Amino acid sequence: MKEFVTVAFAEDMDLAKQYKKLLTNDDIPAVIKSQSESSSGFPGIAVMVPEDHLDEAHVLIESQGAYADFYEMAFQDQDEDDIPDEFDDDDDVYGDI
Repeated sequence: MKEFVTVAFAEDMDLAKQYKKLLTNDDIPAVIKSQSESSSGFPGIAVMVPEDHLDEAHVLIESQGAYADFYEMAFQDQDEDDIPDEFDDDDDVYGDI
């Protein structure tokens, strides 16, 4: 059996499962392993891949993270910017009606 190495740490099981699914959908074998902070120095859940797939898996997870960050920022900015500045004050927009 090939040696598995950690490609990412997930904060919770849902994120670990998303990483595993992303990797397996790209034909990269992946396993999830819970570990205590004392054993690894990192809290959370390790997502592991065979060592010969490490670079490819890392790029894939990083690119997915960049997409998630982009969409999170886009939707967060959209929520804050739903109302343009020029429409903040009804008196300025409508004047005396």
